[in-house]
Amino acid sequence: MKKILQKLITPVSQKHWTTDFVFAITRFVCGMLLTIDFGASKFGMPWTPADKNLSLFEVAAWFPEDVAAFGGLFALAPVFFAWMAGFSEAVGGLLLALGLKTRLASFLIVATMLGAILFQKWGQGVWSMLPAMGFLWVSLYHLFLGSGRFGIDYLISQSIFKQQS
Repeated sequence: MKKILQKLITPVSQKHWTTDFVFAITRFVCGMLLTIDFGASKFGMPWTPADKNLSLFEVAAWFPEDVAAFGGLFALAPVFFAWMAGFSEAVGGLLLALGLKTRLASFLIVATMLGAILFQKWGQGVWSMLPAMGFLWVSLYHLFLGSGRFGIDYLISQSIFKQQS
């Protein structure tokens, strides 16, 4: 069990620190863009409704309707899938940017981006799919290799597994 946990937590470091640094910049920028631009909009932010009596849930009601239009399983629980997508983009993007729980956050982002590409953007052309594809590729890389040496996961794994050795 310890070896499995160690494999899940410990990121793979590249041969030279400069490579890890470049990947960390990419991870940070993509994570923050995903959180601030894409994830925040799912929750109705920035929130400046004309009618101040609207709740945050009423402002962001467009997203579950969009998810329900995908059909199939998505139509059965559109609010659940909408909240999961919003969570993976907002919180998962932040975790990715920090390099904390990188593989878990990457998995959530990969699932969300595949859903966006296949169910929402498919048929609209490659240009429409580019943002989701970009987040997908960055997340796939970090799903397998973790945060590298410039992430919180690296610090945690160094602290945990050096103490136990």
